[in-house]
Amino acid sequence: MERFADRSSVSREEFERFAARASPALLCSAFLLTGDLGHAEDLLQVTLLRVAGRWEAIHGSPDAYAHEVLVNLSRDRWRRLGRRPFELSESLVPSGFVPDAAASLAERDAMSRAIRRLPRAQREVLVLRFFLDLSVFQTAAALRCSEGTVKSHTARALARMRELLGEDARTPLPLQSEVPDGY
Repeated sequence: MERFADRSSVSREEFERFAARASPALLCSAFLLTGDLGHAEDLLQVTLLRVAGRWEAIHGSPDAYAHEVLVNLSRDRWRRLGRRPFELSESLVPSGFVPDAAASLAERDAMSRAIRRLPRAQREVLVLRFFLDLSVFQTAAALRCSEGTVKSHTARALARMRELLGEDARTPLPLQSEVPDGY
């Protein structure tokens, strides 16, 4: 926290409260974007470091800014991984991250595998919209795109998830006709 050395203790305390409050949601987002708890934790730390460095300059929602940083760092990571040989982790879902119930584990594993097969933009929209419960407006702000782009990526991603999960999937996705206006 040396970044706060010349700033008031109020700013440092505000950031620390923000970090404590926002970290669980950011970690969940990072895990869903990366598929690996270790990488997700690293992504969270770098995100918090960058947010701390710009804390005084953030205008608007620090949550939206932090999610924007997180998504950009995730994109950078995928670009770097595209230049390296693929590494298969020992377990796609960390044992401490999900409930012990076998059915729940299978559902989460199927969902995680399907999400990782989506194009980057669709994956980001689903994570922000449905796992973090951000509005279309908030998602558009975090991704720096239009609300229409968020809506079209959402529709395409949900359709693709239905295909990937198949008709016998235990976790039903909302049909497009069931998605309220604004999605």
